[in-house]
Amino acid sequence: MRTEQIRNFSIIAHIDHGKSTLADQILLKTGAITQREFRSQVLDDMDLERERGITIKARAVAISFNLDGNEYELNLIDTPGHVDFNYEVSRSLAACEGALLLVDSTQGVQAQTVANAYLAMEGDLTMIPVLNKIDMPASRVETVREEVSNTFGFTEDEILSASGKTGDGVDQILRAIIEKIPSPPGNPDGQLRALIFDSHVDEYRGVIIYFRIFDGTIRNNDRIKMLRSGRMYETLEIGQFRPTRKSCGELSAGQVGYLISNIKELKDVHIGDTITLAADPAQEPLPGYKEPKPMVYCGIFPTDNAEFENLRQALEKLSLNDSSFTYEPDSNEGLGFGFLCGFLGLLHMEIIGQRLEREQDVDIVQTAPSVKYEVVLQNRETITINSPDKVPDPSTIDFWREPIAKVSFIIPTESIGGVMKLCQDRRGTYIRTEYLSKDRTILVYEMPLAEVIIDVYDKLKSLTRGYGTMDFEIIGYREGDLVKLDVLVAGDKVDALSTIAPREFAMTRGRKLVAKLKKEISRHMFPVALQAAIGGKIVARETIPAMRKNVTAKCYGGDITRKRKLLEKQKEGKKRMKQFGQVEIPQKAFLAILSVDEE
Repeated sequence: MRTEQIRNFSIIAHIDHGKSTLADQILLKTGAITQREFRSQVLDDMDLERERGITIKARAVAISFNLDGNEYELNLIDTPGHVDFNYEVSRSLAACEGALLLVDSTQGVQAQTVANAYLAMEGDLTMIPVLNKIDMPASRVETVREEVSNTFGFTEDEILSASGKTGDGVDQILRAIIEKIPSPPGNPDGQLRALIFDSHVDEYRGVIIYFRIFDGTIRNNDRIKMLRSGRMYETLEIGQFRPTRKSCGELSAGQVGYLISNIKELKDVHIGDTITLAADPAQEPLPGYKEPKPMVYCGIFPTDNAEFENLRQALEKLSLNDSSFTYEPDSNEGLGFGFLCGFLGLLHMEIIGQRLEREQDVDIVQTAPSVKYEVVLQNRETITINSPDKVPDPSTIDFWREPIAKVSFIIPTESIGGVMKLCQDRRGTYIRTEYLSKDRTILVYEMPLAEVIIDVYDKLKSLTRGYGTMDFEIIGYREGDLVKLDVLVAGDKVDALSTIAPREFAMTRGRKLVAKLKKEISRHMFPVALQAAIGGKIVARETIPAMRKNVTAKCYGGDITRKRKLLEKQKEGKKRMKQFGQVEIPQKAFLAILSVDEE
């Protein structure tokens, strides 16, 4: 197909603004799926996506569309909306020339709407603004049209209206895609250069690579070369998703598709790598992608140490499908061997944990999340700490530096006071206030990242009755007065429960943490002491009482000494148990740290 007849575009929006629903209607209107095949969230094929009603993985689909007697190929990439999956969006936009900027006409411009629009502007993409959900009774089309115009500089005539539920306005969107989004550049007869933007492992076919061709043509049985790894393979199958896999034998410049090449080694495929022909290789690779920077770290350990190798293989498979998380081997005194993993946010961490258990069938224990700190030692050496158990001896530390995030809140005007108090309680520094309209405001604060990731989003939703949204970016490190808060269970330090906290909140947090753990850890046959300590000083203590069996139940009448003898015997047994017994700590106890409120 000639490049003039191809359009590559993405749908970008805030979470729950109707991207997947609109994508379903585009597939239906263009005949890519029949009415019988139509169902909600056609492109969201993971169980987790369908359960939660959110998109986690970007999906590419090729659509044939006839307009005014001309045949066009539209390559649509449906992207996630949650801030934790921003890396998926940036990768998708690199394979496109245009984007539909979707705004919910009942909610208006939200934090991720602004963030994703800036991503599209940085990539020099043509944006088509669309107001979605115009069929809803609460729709505010004219007010939101004005908001979009003021925020992004579009004229009101450029803003289209549509309903992903009923299909209204989809024909105008398809016409706008063909008329406004430029055709992809590239020479079909040049040296092959194709960008790998995603991949996954198929149990029967090996590694399946998703790519976008920028120059040249690729065919079945071509011998290809990966420029980064230098490995060579023969292409067994070339095809596109329409929306199921369909072999087509040949793809050229501007097109998006997949290839199967009998690749067995996961480490041979790199997201952002360039595919070229082995016989006539391109010398210059495509720019690829910036490496994602993890924001949140946590340890992932197998519940049974014998499962360590299975966990390693599961993480390898998952990292091929989601390259935005990192992992490295780690060991812990209480949990044995495992991995220290880095994620883009708490939702990302939760999703990876659930995918490991469901898709890879591995039972895991996750430790409490932490962010990356810098510690300057007395000898002026700077070390990076991404887990509390890596903190050096307090006597060797000169000072700490913690990551600071610039947080943008988009909130109703009446919620300004509550959100400002929330930010001040989380050690935030006020930057500015902007007004989107008379009843919607952008509030900008600088806050420690550790405060942002734990519960700010939940508190924001509560304070704004669900109407508030937020977006953040890391702006650097700043000196902070921090300490390591240790947790001791039955006298033994449990590194997996340790946290790093501001000194002013550490004692209060320690008290609340042990109180929370007392509820989460079940009673044993002996009393279990729970303690919080800063350095060598115990700052809080709770005791889980022992389960008590009534050993004198069968003694009725007779001498009291017999009862005393039985009670003394029980007491001795509990004393021995306390000395040698093991305390079982459930997974939910490790996550209890998340719900400890500092207010």
